[in-house]
Amino acid sequence: MSLRVWLLLVVVVPVTLGTNPGVKVRLTQKGLEYGRQLGISSIQQKLRTIKVPDISGKQKVSPIGKVEYSLSNMNIVDVGLPKSAVTPVAGTGIKLSIGDAFIHLHGNWRVKYLRVIKDSGSFDLSVNALAISTSIAIHSDETGRPTVSSVSCEAHVGSVSVKFHGGASWLYNLFTNFIDKALRNTLEKQICPLVADAVSDMNPHLKTLNVIAKVDKYTEIEYSMVTSPTVSESSIDLSLKGEFYSIGKHQEAPFSPVAFFLPPQANNMLYFGISAYTPNTAAFAYNSAGALSLYITDDMIPQSSPIRLNTKTFGTFIPQIAKRYPGLMMKLLLQTIKTPNISFQPNNVTIQASATVTAYAIQPNTTLTPLFVLNLVGLHSIMNTSVSGKMFVSEMRLAGAVTLNEMDLTLRTSYIGDFQVRSLDNILQLVLKVVVIPKLNGE
Repeated sequence: MSLRVWLLLVVVVPVTLGTNPGVKVRLTQKGLEYGRQLGISSIQQKLRTIKVPDISGKQKVSPIGKVEYSLSNMNIVDVGLPKSAVTPVAGTGIKLSIGDAFIHLHGNWRVKYLRVIKDSGSFDLSVNALAISTSIAIHSDETGRPTVSSVSCEAHVGSVSVKFHGGASWLYNLFTNFIDKALRNTLEKQICPLVADAVSDMNPHLKTLNVIAKVDKYTEIEYSMVTSPTVSESSIDLSLKGEFYSIGKHQEAPFSPVAFFLPPQANNMLYFGISAYTPNTAAFAYNSAGALSLYITDDMIPQSSPIRLNTKTFGTFIPQIAKRYPGLMMKLLLQTIKTPNISFQPNNVTIQASATVTAYAIQPNTTLTPLFVLNLVGLHSIMNTSVSGKMFVSEMRLAGAVTLNEMDLTLRTSYIGDFQVRSLDNILQLVLKVVVIPKLNGE
């Protein structure tokens, strides 16, 4: 059921821009672990692009003497990041740690010794026990979208092993320690810049994130960040605007969000908090769009119900209806007068609104003849309704359970003469219970 219908229906059954957000989301350590693989995949792809420069030089090898050597065309053939962890860093963002990583390369070698002897072949290089640690800052840009940057990085190569193939490979085996050191230094210098690039490369994608989503043909919701994330040692809290707007009319609500706080919990993967500001902006947007009106017709009432929306049933309580308009079907028009107001209490949601209900008799030619008008809750209302609601999460969707508490009726306008409005209590309560409440609860 659409949100506008939900707002409209609960008004007939209510209960009792600053920097403050309308919505808060807490991502805990468990939540960070869930998203860790995205960052690891990006870094792994970047490490595959490492360009190891050619290495050449001279080395004295006993008993041959000086040997000229070169290692060239070194290409990455495999990268593995088997161990990784992500943890919040208070006041900054997150720390990504990678351990026991490995990189495998393949390249060519060439050697010259005794001034005239030349030889060449290939080699396989294994970089093992690679450790990378980087801290990533998370902020909000001017559009309310997240931005990330690498603020520190350390990389350490545990060991480098080289296996030479072909020709005078035995020569290289004589000074592998020298080559190991040169390769280790080369790799360690390149890793952190690549990690920083991998982090920075996320920003163009973050820049394209939608922060406004269409809800239906009447409204859209903005969920941009109003401040940069708040990072503690156990979680990251996101403060989102959470404001509804009428489509084509980006009008700010005439009220501001008040501060609210999530409970100090971090056992679950994700925590979600919403203040009354967000549903109140929805009510304002739908009301501004003229969308808070609904016709209730007989086909919305279960066939098993003895109560029907027709002049026969209403004539039982208001005899002049049956006398003036015998055998006709009826419909009710529910329409708000002003924007509903929603407030939250522990385990309860209260909605107060002013609206009208107009009853019509449907003529054989389908024209509508007004019978009476009832006012609903408000300073000048004559009908008070009460409904309670409880919020819960079901199948990854925010849901609610609504219960009708009480309803008082008073007549506003009658086109059929005076009648006792209290006589309609039972019939309208039944209509609400069998039509409205099941729709609110998604039955």
